Amino acid sequence: MSGVTDKPLWSPSPERIDAANITRFRRFIEFEYAVTLADHDALYDWSVENIEAFWVSVWRDGKVISSQVWDEVLVHGDRMPGAKWFPGARLNFAENLLRRRDDADALVFRGETGVMRRLTFAELHDRVARLATALRADGVVAGDRVVGFMPNLPETVVAMLAAVSIGAVWSSCSPDFGASGVIDRFGQIEPKVLFTADGYFYNGKTIDSLERVRDIAAQCPSIERLVVVPYVDEQPDLSILKDAVDFDVVDFDAYLGDGPGGEIDFAQLPFDHPLYIMYSSGTTGMPKCIVHGAGGTLLKNLCEHRLHTDVKADDKLFFFTTCGWMMWNWLVAGLAAEATIMLYDGSPFYPDGEVLWRYAEDEAISIFGTSAKYLAALEKAGLRPGDKHDLSAMRCLMSTGSPLAPEGFDYVYDAIKQDVCLSSISGGTDILGCFALGNPAGPVWRGEIQCRALGLKVEAYDDDGEPLVGQAGELVCSRPFPSMPVGFWRDADGARYHAAYFERYANVWRHGDWIELTGHNGIIIHGRSDATLNPGGVRIGTAEIYRQVEKIDAVMEAICIGQNWQNDSRVVLFVVLRAGLSLDDGLRDRIKAEIRANTTPRHVPAKIIQIAEIPRTLSGKIVELAVRDVIHGRPVRNRDALANPAALALYEDLEELES
Repeated sequence: MSGVTDKPLWSPSPERIDAANITRFRRFIEFEYAVTLADHDALYDWSVENIEAFWVSVWRDGKVISSQVWDEVLVHGDRMPGAKWFPGARLNFAENLLRRRDDADALVFRGETGVMRRLTFAELHDRVARLATALRADGVVAGDRVVGFMPNLPETVVAMLAAVSIGAVWSSCSPDFGASGVIDRFGQIEPKVLFTADGYFYNGKTIDSLERVRDIAAQCPSIERLVVVPYVDEQPDLSILKDAVDFDVVDFDAYLGDGPGGEIDFAQLPFDHPLYIMYSSGTTGMPKCIVHGAGGTLLKNLCEHRLHTDVKADDKLFFFTTCGWMMWNWLVAGLAAEATIMLYDGSPFYPDGEVLWRYAEDEAISIFGTSAKYLAALEKAGLRPGDKHDLSAMRCLMSTGSPLAPEGFDYVYDAIKQDVCLSSISGGTDILGCFALGNPAGPVWRGEIQCRALGLKVEAYDDDGEPLVGQAGELVCSRPFPSMPVGFWRDADGARYHAAYFERYANVWRHGDWIELTGHNGIIIHGRSDATLNPGGVRIGTAEIYRQVEKIDAVMEAICIGQNWQNDSRVVLFVVLRAGLSLDDGLRDRIKAEIRANTTPRHVPAKIIQIAEIPRTLSGKIVELAVRDVIHGRPVRNRDALANPAALALYEDLEELES
């Protein structure tokens, strides 16, 4: 259920609409192509009916720097996969992010221990230049892989930009990954250089990384250089690394050198030259290595930042993320919109739940991004950031990671800020961007993502491939777009790539989300379609159940799966309760009543079971499929992809599931 009311929770003022980048862009399209576009819906329709003209316009609006323009905009536009964008164009991703060289802040970093650091655009350019020189001296060339096992530090951004400035391919994992999880990823792509830190801080603890780095380096024989950033110790003891590997281990600052950086010789490369290698969660096998091209990523980022998020020069753009989540890549690309990038590393609840809001107030953050899980945790904790902090600079609050419940919308406008564009967004690592996201010139309706991404023909399909409106169906994209992956690593014939997205519907991208298009042309995400429940043959999205359960104060978290039962399927809900509480019949009845009252009788779980912990991926997403496999006695093939794999044992041989 959407929880939709008859009027929006927020609408932009006429002045704000007029000043928005997306309004200026719409006027530009009207002038350039002699069309009349009455509103955002008309702009969206035009963008998907004229995809070549649209993406050329994004290129021009974003002032993309390139040494050579394209021969054609789109070749094989009738093929998915197989479409090829902007052949003949040559550019460099890092050059487009380093277009400013002034003394304004490019990066601001705050760590859990209170450390603060800043780099101006001029200083960022200088450090990237010096590091690029060092990498070239080590023999790194276009196409080589450079990787980071790093906290969310300024050095991580510098390393990425230096690598891609010379055409190397960047990939990263956050330091909360176990060694085997990192090896599963980096081992497949054979990096030449590994950047790491000596450790990191989280929730008041200092966590050493060097033992895991030793194991990673020892099992990735392609590595020829290891560069260590001192973070938890000013002079870390690197002997544990030097004694274990037969290649050079060097301190980051020593590797950077003292001389001035000077100009950067940006490698001019094809539009689809590999930029990033990202990874699937790996919970159903070895992680898939998803290769993203430089040009497509740049255009998608420019479209999302400038148009959908209204990022402008000197905006302060923050997203709470680690370097193992695609939102880190998304955040850093804000440099192409000439914004200041706000980095944070540590727990969002240490020393208390106000830490990120103090950061937002102190630095006048204008665009604040986080997860739906974080917002729900704030609400459960009874925190009201808007009552304590000056958030007057904040124009946009973004939420992703999982669907934001209608009550989450209420919480934001009640407890954080009334005059803010709440942009719930949804997309994925698969496209390094969003299928659905915000519209700074449009209203926010309770429980809905504001709009579909410009240039992406997003639809909800039924099982027969027919479009649906007002009913839940598979999220598909029926026309090609530039940020589709170049392919998967070591997938020469493209079979794995095709199987991941194109097997269900011919020539159409199937993303794996269960969505509904609303009467406002917004989107409701009902959960992952591969985790969709099917009691009595009726498909139900898990997000619909979570939205109701999260209302109940006693419940901290929940995970819902379908159990095969008596030639059918039944819904089983596992709940984590507040400390000291036990699940009794009264609480079970309250949970069932809340679900029944706000959804349908089919949504009501047949079983509700208290559990101590919910297993999650390394990026924090709950793993419904892994729990479903455990309760059916099937093996979970890659437990190392989980942040807390031991939690799966809690779901084994539960007596409650036998009746």
